[in-house]
Amino acid sequence: MAASAVVARVMIESPLPQLDRLFDYLVPDSLRAEAQPGVRVKVPLRSAGRSARGYIIETAPVSDFEGSLSELDEVISPLPVLTPDVWRLARRLADRAAGSACDIVRLAVPPRFVRVEKAHVAARAAVAHADVSGADGRTSAHAPGATLPSERSPERTFTGYSLADTRALLEPGARAAVEAKPTVVELVAKPTVVELEAKPTVVELEAKPTVVESAAVTVPHWALTAAEAASAVHAGGESVIVAVPDYRDQLVLENALEWLGLAESVVRLDARQARAERYAAFLTALDGGPRIVVGNRSSVYAPVSDLGLIIVVDDSDPLQAEPLAPYVHARDAALVRQEQSGSRLLFVSVSRSTEVERLVELGFLRQVGPTPRYLPRVVPTAELGDADAPTNAARIPTAAWRTAKEALAEGPVLIQVARPGYAPVLACASCSTPASCAVCSGPLRIKRAGEPAACTLCGALAVRWSCPVCQGTTMRFGAVGSARTADELGRAFPGVRVIVADGEHQHTEVGSKPAIVVATRGAEPVAAGGYAAVLLLDGPRMLARESLRVAEDCLRWWSNAIALARPGAPTVLVGVGGPLARSLVTWQQPGFARQELTDRRALRFPPAVRLATVTGAPDAVGATLADLRGLLDPAESPKVDVLGPVPLGDGVERAVIRFDYAVGAAVARHLRALVIKNATRRRRRTGGSFSPPPTLKVRLDDSEIME
Repeated sequence: MAASAVVARVMIESPLPQLDRLFDYLVPDSLRAEAQPGVRVKVPLRSAGRSARGYIIETAPVSDFEGSLSELDEVISPLPVLTPDVWRLARRLADRAAGSACDIVRLAVPPRFVRVEKAHVAARAAVAHADVSGADGRTSAHAPGATLPSERSPERTFTGYSLADTRALLEPGARAAVEAKPTVVELVAKPTVVELEAKPTVVELEAKPTVVESAAVTVPHWALTAAEAASAVHAGGESVIVAVPDYRDQLVLENALEWLGLAESVVRLDARQARAERYAAFLTALDGGPRIVVGNRSSVYAPVSDLGLIIVVDDSDPLQAEPLAPYVHARDAALVRQEQSGSRLLFVSVSRSTEVERLVELGFLRQVGPTPRYLPRVVPTAELGDADAPTNAARIPTAAWRTAKEALAEGPVLIQVARPGYAPVLACASCSTPASCAVCSGPLRIKRAGEPAACTLCGALAVRWSCPVCQGTTMRFGAVGSARTADELGRAFPGVRVIVADGEHQHTEVGSKPAIVVATRGAEPVAAGGYAAVLLLDGPRMLARESLRVAEDCLRWWSNAIALARPGAPTVLVGVGGPLARSLVTWQQPGFARQELTDRRALRFPPAVRLATVTGAPDAVGATLADLRGLLDPAESPKVDVLGPVPLGDGVERAVIRFDYAVGAAVARHLRALVIKNATRRRRRTGGSFSPPPTLKVRLDDSEIME
């Protein structure tokens, strides 16, 4: 190889696990100026003259490969969109999850849009030219020498927290589990002064500034806490990433940031954006300078510079779990990125997850709560002397009706229900057998009032339906959805506006006038000034779901709904008692998470241990488990145990591997090697045709196994 040659080490975009490594290519002289680390390239593959896309990870003067190297085909874009920090994060997370780094890079770097990229490059060049032309020696507030938040005393404490806690959260490398106050905060309107130009007249008149009053903003306390932390770090010239579960949380957080005067510094990265808009936002975050990136789970990979703070909001929400391989949770991605960057890390929530509680118990996270402690008014009907309470015969007991009626005189009332729709579950009126479709045996439901029952799978109408057990022809409601609840409440409270908020009826905000808001869990809108009362219905039905996390999820759903109430507003929990209700009444979610974690340690369930599932043909699963036992050291074997395998149908089996955190890296490395071994085995020719391609799926930290 010539001494002047340049070698590019390229990550190839491919779903094949055996290609999850760097490949060396020669950089031709014509591409040397553009072939820099982080740029997109096209490279040749040695089979059938094909080519593949990828990213240059690094360049070197020589290659360790002793054979002849192929040359790069093309530099697709000169922009280095894959930063070294994001690549190191992707590589580390992929190794931890026994997956491919390119799958994480695909989440971190959006698809390219040429038009957006050209416009961005032109705008950046224009700004650079203007900065050079207008330089006057002044120092920017966000210059490299700017004072960091940790180097000065904060001007004021975060709303609801002590000065000591505020300073601790801003210390370099601080890590904390922040408990938000379960109430809303009404942000007082700030007057805005607008300078108007004087119109040319015969007599010169000086333009007078006009004061414009902006409307007050109501946000949950967690949103103000996250916004204040982001504002303090951003003021010191550092970037901030805030990962929220969905667009509703993103909206209220952006409202809080706008109220703090940071609207121009916010960069949105979320799934609701058009692809071109998302790529433009990505390039803005890539530009450098202090940014506040707000988005869903993939925003953790934002390519910001000088990262000073990562905030993960409500980490136990299922939307924070990545559904695409290698299934890395936003919480885990944030933990690894904080370790690599040395930034601050805050987990902000109303109800603490067991995963965060484990980190608190280990001393990895500092526990921070509101000062003084706020205790909401929660009344469980199971603890009252209500005539309806002992048998839970009424879906809305007398005490709940009374609370709603009194609160409607002061403002809106939130009623949380379990299911959307009108009648999501139907059953035989005679024998209570769940009603099923005569065509495909799928469950039947009534979507809207007045519509006939229809199948949820094939959509067939249930005309002339009869029960296969007792031949009955009449159906009853097995469950009542949000639409049916709204109809019933509309008749019970004539003249009161009823609003339905669910997946089909999306509302992010409601006014302060009296109204009944019927919402499914997670779809509750924010009310101006907060709700005057909150009714939590269908608690027993929510708890009836078979899941390891059902109690934790219910506590989170109810706590988040309570956090939308105005200070001092009552909350009625219908039909639920015991430790779960007491945790809400005394507002001791950390204590409940602590007890849950203790129980899971005894049973060796996550997050006390890590899990891996191995799914595939019986011979592949058996061989993988046998090979894994052979690869483990004698000291590691006692920390690993296998459940199964069990058949899943269609010739597929699944085994569950439980292992301690101490051997997590070794287990992930061995499983990844076995996946590659299975993927590269030769296909045998039998009976004139090739055997099916090898199939083996390995997933670490599989939360679905406990559903």
